[in-house]
Amino acid sequence: MGPNAHLITVAQRDARFFHALNASSLNVPDGISVVLASRLLGRKISHRAPGGELMERLCEEAARSGLSVFFLGGLPGAALYASCRLQRRYPALSVAGVYCPPRGFERNPFERAQIHQLLTDAAPDLLFVAFGAPKQEIWMHENCSTLPIGAAMSVGAAFDTQSGLRKRAPVWTHKLGIEWLYRLMREPRRLWRRYLIGNAHFIYLVLRQRLLFGRLPDGYQSRPFSSPVRSADSFPTSHQHSCHSLKPEAQPDF
Repeated sequence: MGPNAHLITVAQRDARFFHALNASSLNVPDGISVVLASRLLGRKISHRAPGGELMERLCEEAARSGLSVFFLGGLPGAALYASCRLQRRYPALSVAGVYCPPRGFERNPFERAQIHQLLTDAAPDLLFVAFGAPKQEIWMHENCSTLPIGAAMSVGAAFDTQSGLRKRAPVWTHKLGIEWLYRLMREPRRLWRRYLIGNAHFIYLVLRQRLLFGRLPDGYQSRPFSSPVRSADSFPTSHQHSCHSLKPEAQPDF
């Protein structure tokens, strides 16, 4: 999972989300705020790992290693077109399936059962989940242990930006650590509370931890990744998804 300032503050008031984050085998910093906080608290994380970039890197490695991937969630059509773009970029990438459940699927027993069956049949080595936070993390925490998958990763809006349905912040904002400011300027009405009030709350949480507990001791180690991705040879090769019928320039028709 990829916590940032917003997710840390959400976890303070959402018990299910709090437990999902703590139960994750691996958390990597999606936001620059977590990197800066780690330095103040003595952990000194070197850099952030945005979910979209990490997803693409994992797809590249999956193609090289013969591992299969499944894209679950995103805007309507985003998972399909994101998978197709990634397959064109990495032709050896094996896509076990794509599926975008309807809004409110978590309250529909039929939809929940259908998702479970799709993933059971596909048995991907790597599952990318794009339901948005905190829904995706809670879903993963409550469902992934019952599925025949190697590993799962929450990716937020990565399908939407990868497919071209949503514009991503320019690269220079990532390098300067002000991607949040770019988003706020583009969507102030939707994001002002998250970034202005939420970021202030995050700063308070960090300063409180520093004052109460000080810096982490030298040599502190986070928990190791406990469930390595299984070999592609251990999964069936059926239920493969192909984008060969789509033209390279094809775009979602919405």
